[in-house]
Amino acid sequence: MAVILITGGARSGKSKRAETRTRAFPGQPVYVATAEALDTEMEARIAKHRAQRGTDWIEREVPLDLVKALVASDGGGARLVDCLTLWLSNLMLAERDWEREVAELAAALPRLKSPVVLVTNEVGLGIVPDNALARSFRDAAGIMNQTIAGVADEVEFVVAGLPMRLK
Repeated sequence: MAVILITGGARSGKSKRAETRTRAFPGQPVYVATAEALDTEMEARIAKHRAQRGTDWIEREVPLDLVKALVASDGGGARLVDCLTLWLSNLMLAERDWEREVAELAAALPRLKSPVVLVTNEVGLGIVPDNALARSFRDAAGIMNQTIAGVADEVEFVVAGLPMRLK
């Protein structure tokens, strides 16, 4: 079993890289989407991603209960979670205990049988946000990324479509 974390900035190519890595494993891949189509622009983004991926993926929409979905889908093809930062945002907006849920994810990942490729955003490379909510999210994302990277077998950072192996 492999746990692979792929991080990078917006439009860096990390999702495309994650899809390639996930397809390299045997079996039918499972796409675990954490985004919710809450407006027409997001609906269009999701539709574009689906069209680019093709129809050979099993799709699961999981905005909150990520660990449960990974356990339920274990034993089949590799799972691609896209993305952890949207999941974190969903948790924070739902006022759930994100630290506990990240810890549960970190504990569950090494016990899973089927590979998991996780996409996350590296949000701490820019300026310090000007408001408390944005700073709180940036800090939480950094903590989450460090936690998941700590249990991952491999970590890649993608810049301009080019992956760099960190671990």
